[in-house]
Amino acid sequence: MAELETPQSIIMPRVIRLLSSLLERVAESNDLGRRLETGRGGKISVFDGLSRPTISVQSYLERIFKYANCSPSCFVVAYVYLDRFAQRQPLLPIDSFNVHRLIITSCLVSAKFMDDMYYNNAYYAKVGGISTREMNLLEVDFLFGLGFQLNVTPDTFHSYCRYLQGEMLLGSPQSIGSTPKLHCCSSTEDESTHQHQLAV
Repeated sequence: MAELETPQSIIMPRVIRLLSSLLERVAESNDLGRRLETGRGGKISVFDGLSRPTISVQSYLERIFKYANCSPSCFVVAYVYLDRFAQRQPLLPIDSFNVHRLIITSCLVSAKFMDDMYYNNAYYAKVGGISTREMNLLEVDFLFGLGFQLNVTPDTFHSYCRYLQGEMLLGSPQSIGSTPKLHCCSSTEDESTHQHQLAV
């Protein structure tokens, strides 16, 4: 990864740890499914890497927080976007080959939509360890994958926060014997709200 200036005395928000734990469990579960099945029928997306990145999901999220200056709310909204993307793109399960690219892309889109000040795609590409061209391509593909549904209502935001808090309280034992899921909440409320907003 490229070296960037280190901001002084950074305190990581809990959402980084919670989100990384959830995404790591989902990726591991889908990796196992990928090995047991024939995979995705040979389909590879722009989000798939040729190999698994050596950086952990938590370290990657911490790097994004440290250098991209995203608000903690931005990470919750990025989680909402990842969930929507996974629901709308069932043939592209989140696994260890694509989770990092999906994370950097969802954080970029979230920062652009949520935060008043954000860095450009070239900067995010440097933070994420990819080229600017690839970052641009990932952003466009992610937006189309979301169907450009970027609005997140306060109720949806709070339900995702509650889900992450529940993950923290229940911890890893919850996933024993069950497959961890990224899907937290139904997005029909946001889509109907969005349609209503467009009609007004």
